[in-house]
Amino acid sequence: MEASAQQGNYVQVYVMLPLDIVSVNNRFEKGDELRGQLKRLVEAGVDGVMVDVWWGLVEGKGPRVYDWSAYKQLFELVHEAGLKLQAIMSFHQCGGNVGDVVNIPIPQWVRNVGVSDPDIFYTDQHGTRNIEYLTLGVDDQPLFHGRSAVQMYADYMASFRDNMKEFLDAGLIVDIEVGLGPAGELRYPSYPQSHGWSFPGIGEFICYDKYLQADFKAAAAMVGHPEWEFPRDAGTYNDTPQRTRFFVDNGTYLTEQGRFFLAWYSNNLIKHGDKILDEANKVFLGHTVQLAIKISGIHWWYKVPSHAAEVTAGYYNLHDRDGYRPIARMLKRHHASLNFTCAEMRDSEQSSQAMSAPEELVQQVLSAGWREGLNMACENALPRYDPTAYNTILRNARPHGINKSGPPEHKLFGFTYLRLSNQLVEGQNYVNFKTFVDRMHANLPHDPCVDPVAPLQRSGPELTIEMILQAAQPKLEPFPFEEHTDLPVQGLGGIGGGEVEDPTGGMGGEVQQDPTGGMGGEVEDPTGGMGGELPPTV
Repeated sequence: MEASAQQGNYVQVYVMLPLDIVSVNNRFEKGDELRGQLKRLVEAGVDGVMVDVWWGLVEGKGPRVYDWSAYKQLFELVHEAGLKLQAIMSFHQCGGNVGDVVNIPIPQWVRNVGVSDPDIFYTDQHGTRNIEYLTLGVDDQPLFHGRSAVQMYADYMASFRDNMKEFLDAGLIVDIEVGLGPAGELRYPSYPQSHGWSFPGIGEFICYDKYLQADFKAAAAMVGHPEWEFPRDAGTYNDTPQRTRFFVDNGTYLTEQGRFFLAWYSNNLIKHGDKILDEANKVFLGHTVQLAIKISGIHWWYKVPSHAAEVTAGYYNLHDRDGYRPIARMLKRHHASLNFTCAEMRDSEQSSQAMSAPEELVQQVLSAGWREGLNMACENALPRYDPTAYNTILRNARPHGINKSGPPEHKLFGFTYLRLSNQLVEGQNYVNFKTFVDRMHANLPHDPCVDPVAPLQRSGPELTIEMILQAAQPKLEPFPFEEHTDLPVQGLGGIGGGEVEDPTGGMGGEVQQDPTGGMGGEVEDPTGGMGGELPPTV
C-alpha cells in the first residue's frame, strides 16, 4: 500500500498531563521531570499532550485578575519538545473523586457568592450542594460581581486567547476543549462520590436549586400543567433501577409527566452547551484550533430499558430515543468535535450485576457523531498498560480496520491517553505503549502535518431545540464494528494496569478516570470521565 493512501488511516495520539502539573499555588515547578517525560513521549511518536487549564488557579485572586505565567512556562516546554497541545478550559473543581491527587476548587470569590446564595450550585433532592461546578441555572444570572456564569467563562477564554497568542499563532495549540460540567463533561453531577454515591448506583436528578426549579415550573405551566413537580419515585444515589418506580421496566419515566421532565432536564443540558460553545466560537474565531467538548461514558445500566444512570446524568437515551445524536447535532453548528471515554473497556471485564455495556455505548456514541459529520475523539477511562486494552482502543479507532486505498469510512480523529506518569514511560509498559502508538499511526512514521486543523469558522445559524431533537428519533442502529483490530499490539501484559471490574471504568467523571470515560483531566471517572477524578466508580 502506498504511504499516501495509508496516511488516511493515521490516528493522532495525545497524552493527558498530570492533574497537578501546575501546582495548587499556580506555579510550574516540575519542569525538569516533565522535560524528561516529554522526551520519552516524543521517542514513542506521540503527537501531543492535553492539559487542564484550571479556572480556580488562573482567576483565583479576583474577578478578571488572571495569572497565566505558570501555564506559559508549561506551554513553552511543550513547544520546545515539538509536541502539539490540547487545552481544556477547566471551569470545574479538581478533587473529591477517587484518583484525584490534588484539590483545586473553583475560584474562592465565586464560591463566596454561594455563601449568601447557595443555589448557585447544583443541588440534589436532599438539599445537598455540589460545589464542583456552577449550576446551569445561573448561566444567564448576573450574580458574580455583575457577570453571569456564561460571561465569566467567555471572559476567561478571551483572556486565554490574548495571553497565549504566540502559542496559538505558532500552531502549538490545536484543540480547545470547553469544560461544561463536573469533571469537565457535559452532564449533571449525578454520581458524586463525595455525597455517598458508589458504583453502580443509578445516581440522582440534580436540579433542585431555586433557579432550575423556577425554570421547570414555568415550563410545566407553559404546557398547561402547573401542578407537575420533579419525580418523587426515582430513588437515591445507590439504588438500582428495579428498586424505583420511576426507572423500573415500564416505570413512570414512560408517562406523559415523566417524559416531559426528562426532556426538560436533558434539553437544558444541550442548551447550556450550545450557549457556551457559541461564546467559545466567537472567542477563537479565525484561529487554527478545533473546539471540543467531553461526554461522560456512563456504561452501567446501559442494558436496562430506562438507561437509568445515563438519564440522571442528563443523557436521555432509551431503546427508541438516541440521547447522544442531538448533542452531536448541536456541536456540528459550532464546528466542534466530541470527545468520549471508556474506549479501552470490554463488556467481559464488567460485572454482570451492573448491566454494563461499554462497547455498545462507545459504538452508539461514535456512530451518532459520525452520522452528524463530527470529528470524534476518545479517551481511556482508567489507566491500562496491557495489550487487551490497547487492542480494544485500536478496534474503536478504526472499527472497520485499515483501508488500503485511502481513509477509512470511519475512524477517530484522535485519542488521548490518561495519563502521563513515570509508570507509563518505563519498562514493559513503555514498550507496549510505543507499539500502541505505532499501531494507531497505522505503522507510519510520526507526521505532525496529518489531519491539519483549519481556521475556526463562525458558528452556523442558531437551531431551535425542536430542530436539534429531530436527531433523537428514529434511533438508528450503530455502524458495525469489527470484534478485533486488524493491527493488534502483541506483547506482554503491562504492569500496574490490569483489568477493571468497575463497569464505570473506574472513573466517574473525573476519574482518574471517570468511569464515565471522563475527560481530560480529571479523572478517571468511571464514566470515562474527563479529567481526572475517579477511578473505578463512576
